[in-house]
Amino acid sequence: MEAVITVFAVLFVLLVVLGTYATVKAVTAAKRSVDRTIAQGRRTVEDHTLRAKSLTRPGPAGEIAQLRLALRTSMRATQDALHAGPAEDASLKESLGLFERLSVHGRELDVVLKHLESEPDRATLTARLPELRTRTERITASADSLRWAARDRASRFAADDLDALSSQIDIEAGALRHWTDATARATAPWPEAPAGTDEAAARRQTWPGEPEAQAITPPAARPAYPWQKKPRPESTA
Repeated sequence: MEAVITVFAVLFVLLVVLGTYATVKAVTAAKRSVDRTIAQGRRTVEDHTLRAKSLTRPGPAGEIAQLRLALRTSMRATQDALHAGPAEDASLKESLGLFERLSVHGRELDVVLKHLESEPDRATLTARLPELRTRTERITASADSLRWAARDRASRFAADDLDALSSQIDIEAGALRHWTDATARATAPWPEAPAGTDEAAARRQTWPGEPEAQAITPPAARPAYPWQKKPRPESTA
Protein backbone atom coordinates (compact mmCIF):
# COMPACT_ATOMS: atom_id res chain seq x y z
CA MET A 1 0.00 0.00 0.00
CA GLU A 2 2.83 2.38 0.82
CA ALA A 3 4.43 1.63 -2.57
CA VAL A 4 1.21 2.56 -4.37
CA ILE A 5 0.96 5.82 -2.44
CA THR A 6 4.60 6.59 -3.26
CA VAL A 7 4.03 5.95 -6.96
CA PHE A 8 0.98 8.22 -7.01
CA ALA A 9 2.90 10.92 -5.12
CA VAL A 10 5.77 10.75 -7.63
CA LEU A 11 3.34 10.94 -10.56
CA PHE A 12 1.59 13.92 -8.96
CA VAL A 13 4.90 15.73 -8.50
CA LEU A 14 5.88 14.99 -12.11
CA LEU A 15 2.57 16.30 -13.37
CA VAL A 16 2.97 19.47 -11.34
CA VAL A 17 6.51 19.99 -12.61
CA LEU A 18 5.49 19.38 -16.24
CA GLY A 19 2.51 21.69 -15.88
CA THR A 20 4.69 24.43 -14.39
CA TYR A 21 7.28 24.03 -17.16
CA ALA A 22 4.60 24.17 -19.87
CA THR A 23 3.07 27.27 -18.27
CA VAL A 24 6.43 29.03 -18.06
CA LYS A 25 7.20 28.18 -21.70
CA ALA A 26 3.81 29.43 -22.82
CA VAL A 27 4.14 32.67 -20.85
CA THR A 28 7.67 33.21 -22.19
CA ALA A 29 6.54 32.62 -25.77
CA ALA A 30 3.58 34.95 -25.33
CA LYS A 31 5.81 37.64 -23.78
CA ARG A 32 8.29 37.28 -26.63
CA SER A 33 5.50 37.59 -29.17
CA VAL A 34 4.11 40.67 -27.43
CA ASP A 35 7.55 42.26 -27.23
CA ARG A 36 8.12 41.56 -30.91
CA THR A 37 4.76 43.07 -31.80
CA ILE A 38 5.42 46.16 -29.67
CA ALA A 39 8.90 46.62 -31.16
CA GLN A 40 7.55 46.25 -34.67
CA GLY A 41 4.78 48.74 -33.97
CA ARG A 42 7.28 51.18 -32.48
CA ARG A 43 9.52 50.88 -35.55
CA THR A 44 6.56 51.44 -37.84
CA VAL A 45 5.48 54.55 -35.95
CA GLU A 46 9.03 55.91 -35.92
CA ASP A 47 9.45 55.28 -39.65
CA HIS A 48 6.23 57.13 -40.42
CA THR A 49 7.37 59.98 -38.20
CA LEU A 50 10.71 60.19 -39.99
CA ARG A 51 8.98 60.13 -43.37
CA ALA A 52 6.70 62.95 -42.27
CA LYS A 53 9.66 64.99 -40.97
CA SER A 54 11.60 64.50 -44.19
CA LEU A 55 8.65 65.88 -46.14
CA THR A 56 7.52 68.67 -43.84
CA ARG A 57 10.80 70.00 -42.47
CA PRO A 58 12.79 72.05 -44.99
CA GLY A 59 16.52 72.38 -44.90
CA PRO A 60 19.05 70.37 -42.88
CA ALA A 61 16.53 69.03 -40.35
CA GLY A 62 14.47 67.39 -43.07
CA GLU A 63 17.57 65.92 -44.69
CA ILE A 64 18.70 64.48 -41.35
CA ALA A 65 15.36 62.70 -41.04
CA GLN A 66 15.65 61.49 -44.62
CA LEU A 67 19.14 60.10 -44.00
CA ARG A 68 18.00 58.26 -40.90
CA LEU A 69 14.99 56.80 -42.69
CA ALA A 70 17.17 55.58 -45.58
CA LEU A 71 19.65 54.01 -43.14
CA ARG A 72 17.00 52.17 -41.14
CA THR A 73 15.16 50.93 -44.24
CA SER A 74 18.31 49.55 -45.88
CA MET A 75 19.62 47.84 -42.74
CA ARG A 76 16.26 46.23 -41.92
CA ALA A 77 15.77 44.94 -45.47
CA THR A 78 19.28 43.46 -45.52
CA GLN A 79 18.77 41.79 -42.16
CA ASP A 80 15.53 40.17 -43.35
CA ALA A 81 17.14 38.99 -46.59
CA LEU A 82 20.12 37.40 -44.82
CA HIS A 83 17.99 35.65 -42.19
CA ALA A 84 15.64 34.31 -44.87
CA GLY A 85 18.39 32.11 -46.35
CA PRO A 86 19.23 28.54 -45.29
CA ALA A 87 20.96 28.33 -41.92
CA GLU A 88 23.40 25.65 -43.13
CA ASP A 89 24.85 27.87 -45.87
CA ALA A 90 28.44 28.60 -44.80
CA SER A 91 28.77 31.60 -47.11
CA LEU A 92 25.59 33.08 -45.71
CA LYS A 93 26.88 32.68 -42.15
CA GLU A 94 29.96 34.67 -43.11
CA SER A 95 27.74 37.35 -44.63
CA LEU A 96 25.75 37.50 -41.39
CA GLY A 97 28.97 38.06 -39.47
CA LEU A 98 29.89 40.93 -41.78
CA PHE A 99 26.42 42.39 -41.42
CA GLU A 100 26.68 42.33 -37.63
CA ARG A 101 29.89 44.32 -37.85
CA LEU A 102 28.22 46.73 -40.26
CA SER A 103 25.25 47.03 -37.90
CA VAL A 104 27.53 48.40 -35.19
CA HIS A 105 28.42 51.34 -37.43
CA GLY A 106 24.79 51.68 -38.50
CA ARG A 107 23.51 51.87 -34.94
CA GLU A 108 26.14 54.44 -34.00
CA LEU A 109 25.17 56.60 -36.96
CA ASP A 110 21.47 56.20 -36.18
CA VAL A 111 22.05 57.48 -32.63
CA VAL A 112 23.98 60.48 -33.97
CA LEU A 113 21.26 61.31 -36.49
CA LYS A 114 18.54 60.93 -33.86
CA HIS A 115 20.28 63.42 -31.56
CA LEU A 116 20.72 65.87 -34.42
CA GLU A 117 16.99 65.80 -35.25
CA SER A 118 16.31 68.18 -32.37
CA GLU A 119 19.39 70.33 -32.97
CA PRO A 120 18.23 73.96 -33.26
CA ASP A 121 21.49 75.28 -34.71
CA ARG A 122 21.05 75.15 -38.48
CA ALA A 123 24.67 76.17 -39.07
CA THR A 124 25.91 73.14 -37.12
CA LEU A 125 23.60 70.83 -39.06
CA THR A 126 24.68 72.33 -42.36
CA ALA A 127 28.34 71.87 -41.48
CA ARG A 128 27.93 68.26 -40.44
CA LEU A 129 25.62 67.18 -43.25
CA PRO A 130 28.31 66.27 -45.84
CA GLU A 131 30.10 63.93 -43.41
CA LEU A 132 26.83 62.37 -42.24
CA ARG A 133 25.64 61.95 -45.80
CA THR A 134 28.86 60.20 -46.76
CA ARG A 135 28.70 57.81 -43.78
CA THR A 136 25.09 57.00 -44.53
CA GLU A 137 25.78 56.31 -48.20
CA ARG A 138 28.74 54.04 -47.38
CA ILE A 139 26.77 52.00 -44.85
CA THR A 140 23.67 51.69 -47.01
CA ALA A 141 25.76 50.79 -50.06
CA SER A 142 27.45 47.97 -48.14
CA ALA A 143 24.10 46.77 -46.81
CA ASP A 144 22.54 46.87 -50.27
CA SER A 145 25.48 44.90 -51.68
CA LEU A 146 25.04 42.15 -49.09
CA ARG A 147 21.27 42.08 -49.61
CA TRP A 148 21.42 41.75 -53.39
CA ALA A 149 24.19 39.15 -53.17
CA ALA A 150 22.03 37.06 -50.81
CA ARG A 151 19.04 37.39 -53.14
CA ASP A 152 21.11 36.43 -56.19
CA ARG A 153 22.45 33.41 -54.32
CA ALA A 154 18.93 32.33 -53.36
CA SER A 155 17.77 32.77 -56.97
CA ARG A 156 20.66 30.67 -58.24
CA PHE A 157 19.90 27.87 -55.80
CA ALA A 158 16.24 28.00 -56.80
CA ALA A 159 17.17 27.81 -60.50
CA ASP A 160 19.52 24.85 -59.90
CA ASP A 161 16.84 23.02 -57.95
CA LEU A 162 14.30 23.71 -60.70
CA ASP A 163 16.72 22.37 -63.34
CA ALA A 164 17.30 19.18 -61.35
CA LEU A 165 13.57 18.75 -60.80
CA SER A 166 12.83 19.25 -64.51
CA SER A 167 15.44 16.62 -65.45
CA GLN A 168 13.94 14.11 -63.01
CA ILE A 169 10.45 14.79 -64.37
CA ASP A 170 11.67 14.27 -67.96
CA ILE A 171 13.26 10.95 -67.00
CA GLU A 172 10.11 9.82 -65.21
CA ALA A 173 7.92 10.87 -68.14
CA GLY A 174 10.14 8.90 -70.52
CA ALA A 175 9.89 5.84 -68.28
CA LEU A 176 6.11 6.12 -68.19
CA ARG A 177 5.93 6.33 -71.98
CA HIS A 178 8.29 3.34 -72.31
CA TRP A 179 6.02 1.11 -70.26
CA THR A 180 2.80 2.21 -71.96
CA ASP A 181 2.76 -0.69 -74.47
CA ALA A 182 3.60 -3.28 -71.83
CA THR A 183 0.87 -1.96 -69.54
CA ALA A 184 -1.68 -2.09 -72.34
CA ARG A 185 -0.65 -5.65 -73.13
CA ALA A 186 -0.86 -6.68 -69.47
CA THR A 187 -4.35 -5.23 -69.10
CA ALA A 188 -5.71 -6.58 -72.41
CA PRO A 189 -8.92 -8.65 -72.08
CA TRP A 190 -8.88 -12.39 -72.53
CA PRO A 191 -9.56 -13.41 -76.15
CA GLU A 192 -12.79 -15.02 -77.12
CA ALA A 193 -12.67 -18.78 -77.47
CA PRO A 194 -13.00 -19.94 -81.09
CA ALA A 195 -16.03 -21.83 -82.26
CA GLY A 196 -16.02 -25.46 -81.40
CA THR A 197 -15.50 -27.35 -78.23
CA ASP A 198 -12.81 -29.74 -79.26
CA GLU A 199 -9.25 -29.57 -77.99
CA ALA A 200 -7.86 -28.44 -81.33
CA ALA A 201 -10.15 -25.41 -81.33
CA ALA A 202 -9.06 -24.47 -77.81
CA ARG A 203 -5.43 -24.59 -78.87
CA ARG A 204 -6.20 -22.09 -81.63
CA GLN A 205 -7.19 -19.44 -79.03
CA THR A 206 -4.71 -16.51 -79.30
CA TRP A 207 -4.24 -12.99 -77.91
CA PRO A 208 -5.23 -10.02 -80.07
CA GLY A 209 -2.42 -9.24 -82.49
CA GLU A 210 -0.62 -12.47 -81.74
CA PRO A 211 -0.05 -14.73 -84.80
CA GLU A 212 -1.91 -17.96 -84.61
CA ALA A 213 0.33 -20.92 -83.90
CA GLN A 214 0.56 -23.30 -86.82
CA ALA A 215 -0.59 -26.87 -86.37
CA ILE A 216 2.14 -29.37 -85.69
CA THR A 217 2.74 -31.55 -88.77
CA PRO A 218 2.61 -35.24 -87.87
CA PRO A 219 5.92 -37.01 -88.41
CA ALA A 220 6.28 -38.70 -91.81
CA ALA A 221 6.69 -42.47 -92.03
CA ARG A 222 10.29 -43.56 -91.99
CA PRO A 223 11.39 -45.23 -95.29
CA ALA A 224 12.08 -48.96 -95.23
CA TYR A 225 15.32 -50.30 -96.63
CA PRO A 226 15.89 -53.89 -97.94
CA TRP A 227 18.73 -54.58 -95.53
CA GLN A 228 16.57 -53.91 -92.49
CA LYS A 229 15.04 -56.89 -90.71
CA LYS A 230 11.35 -57.10 -90.62
CA PRO A 231 9.93 -56.46 -87.17
CA ARG A 232 8.78 -59.56 -85.43
CA PRO A 233 5.19 -59.69 -84.42
CA GLU A 234 4.68 -59.46 -80.73
CA SER A 235 3.83 -62.76 -79.11
CA THR A 236 0.41 -62.92 -77.59
CA ALA A 237 1.37 -65.87 -75.45
